[in-house]
Amino acid sequence: MGTHRNWIFGPWMLLFLLQLAGASHVVHRSLEAEQEPGSVPASIVSPLLRTGYHFQPPRNWINVITVSDNGPLYYKGWYHLFYQYNPKGAVWGNIVWAHSVSRDLINWIALEPAIKPDIPSDQYGCWSGSATILPDGTPAILYTGIDRPNINYQVQNIAFPKNKSDPLLREWVKPGYNPVASPEPGMNATQFRDPTTAWYADGHWRMLVGGLKGARRGLAYLYRSRDFKTWVRAKHPLHSALTGMWECPDFFPVQVSGQNGLDTSETSPKYILKNSLDLTRYDYYTVGTYNNVTEKYVPDNPSGDYHRLRYDYGNFYASKTFFDPVKHRRILLGWANESDSVTHDKAKGWAGIHAIPRKIWLEPSGKQLLQWPIEEVETLRGKPVSISNKVVKAGQHLEVTGLGTYQADVEVSFEVSGLEKAEAFDPAFADDAEKLCGIKGADVKGGVGPFGLWVLASSGLEEKTSIFFRVFKNGHGKKPVVLMCADPTKSSLTPDLYKPTFAGFVDTDISTGKISLRSLIDRSVVESFGAGGKTCILSRVYPSIAIGDKAHLYVFNNGEADIKVSHLTAWEMKKPLMNGA
Repeated sequence: MGTHRNWIFGPWMLLFLLQLAGASHVVHRSLEAEQEPGSVPASIVSPLLRTGYHFQPPRNWINVITVSDNGPLYYKGWYHLFYQYNPKGAVWGNIVWAHSVSRDLINWIALEPAIKPDIPSDQYGCWSGSATILPDGTPAILYTGIDRPNINYQVQNIAFPKNKSDPLLREWVKPGYNPVASPEPGMNATQFRDPTTAWYADGHWRMLVGGLKGARRGLAYLYRSRDFKTWVRAKHPLHSALTGMWECPDFFPVQVSGQNGLDTSETSPKYILKNSLDLTRYDYYTVGTYNNVTEKYVPDNPSGDYHRLRYDYGNFYASKTFFDPVKHRRILLGWANESDSVTHDKAKGWAGIHAIPRKIWLEPSGKQLLQWPIEEVETLRGKPVSISNKVVKAGQHLEVTGLGTYQADVEVSFEVSGLEKAEAFDPAFADDAEKLCGIKGADVKGGVGPFGLWVLASSGLEEKTSIFFRVFKNGHGKKPVVLMCADPTKSSLTPDLYKPTFAGFVDTDISTGKISLRSLIDRSVVESFGAGGKTCILSRVYPSIAIGDKAHLYVFNNGEADIKVSHLTAWEMKKPLMNGA
């Protein structure tokens, strides 16, 4: 891994390299947003609530991420990230494909938009899609276009670089044979979008397009092509389930053991099928098998389509993965929208961020994926503070001092003194961790927990966002149930903010008494990883007091059993180059 450190550069070196690559028109500022400040609390528009190291452009609305399977289009030494963007304001609309480049997935420079509505088959919208590297090294983008006014009639288009020798891929052309896939009779033309990265096997390219049949059956349409130009729909979808519309499908092989990723065209005994469910606005995935002869995917868990795993149990949607050829890993990127009002978004002049890129791999049991922030984020770590072997007794809390915690990376290992005092688990909540968290929040005293972190907290604790664990007994012979929860209900004194609790169960054996937590704190976002990345929760918060150097960090224990902090290290995080902001 260390052999690749030589391409992780600081912001100014990145600018220099970009100039060497011939970028004469780097975009440092987006077009001005149309603002309607209205009566908005001053704290909402504080520049200190704008994230420091999570991806976003200087202004305006962003959402879905578009990536390829050789990097976020890794091409000639550069990672290329494309994302849905409104150049005219901080609300959804006027969408183009914005384009940023990076050497390390952390420092980003904005270029001109790559794709805009300008041909008949996308004249009313250029929506999400994916990129694929063809055998000769040519990148190809497949994306959804809207070709009719006043109706979301969706078709799939293709685009290629105008100049393949340009490492920055600043211009794209759309061939005259667009669209390459259109709805057929009997298909819902308004629910037909988001083509995946294509994969190659047995003389055919294949791609998926998300769809909806009838009122409830979500599905992944399967298309085949020999030349990447003419696409034919297979008779049967790759997979379907009664879960509502499938947006932003993603399909890829995973290694059965080890942490290396696989290119989409490689084969494996195990595959991941992920869909963003329009009904819930969450991302779900299953682990399963794929037969490229029958062209069917079968989840390992027969009930998996209805009780599925999630990448993230918080504010995380429309994600994509890609295979990174530089470090032979698969990386997940996701979008987090806002937790405040449209009026606030317009006043801020921006809306939406991307999660920190995460390395993902199959957990040794084969039941789920593990996720961890890419190692490059650690280059932003600055001043550290450490605590070891500190006991936090029932009802007590411990402040972590000596560094700025409004932009920080915190890793902590807990030890519980015993499980005798754990509460009994109510099986009525077996499929609803979020509801359980809403009832048993951070301030509801328990047996073993709640214990964890108060982040972005005010000195008087009027404001605090809680990231915690709570352990329950689960009947004779069954391992205890571990709940991981993000409770932002007291994150801000600003009225009318959207402050839902988020939660997931952690599939871990806590009989050893040990569990870990990592939280990336970034002004208005808290991204947390429980038990080494088994359960992840991203939460958007907008403090009104705990802003900047007024933000504090605590370890807390509201359970009856003592908790020991066996080790905690917190680092201040530096700000990378972020699209000119």
